[in-house]
Amino acid sequence: MSDQESINRKYQKELNAGIASLVLLSVLDLAVEPLYGYQISKMVGAGKENGISMKQSALYPVLRSLEGNGLLSSQVEPSVSGPPRRYYQVTPLGKTILVGWKNTWHSTKTYVNSILEGEYRD
Repeated sequence: MSDQESINRKYQKELNAGIASLVLLSVLDLAVEPLYGYQISKMVGAGKENGISMKQSALYPVLRSLEGNGLLSSQVEPSVSGPPRRYYQVTPLGKTILVGWKNTWHSTKTYVNSILEGEYRD
């Protein structure tokens, strides 16, 4: 792997880490029913070129962190085709926090875009 590829991969990993909670909380907020990890990974595009590069194994620590902070709740249910599945849904606190995170994201995105497009001046 070249230095450029290594640097790009590191940047993408750091960027993904910063937005993973926002994306996962948003996906679960939009869901009409609780979702389990594999469903969530498909929705965020894990493994797809246009999706965030979040391996399914990286998904679970973020989900556990969101749950640990009271933003998600989960319930384990038996599965007919394998081991039991843990289904996640957004809590009322999670919905409130998501509103603030979305506002922060939009402000940050606007600021970064203005810098990237050369519109920011002293």
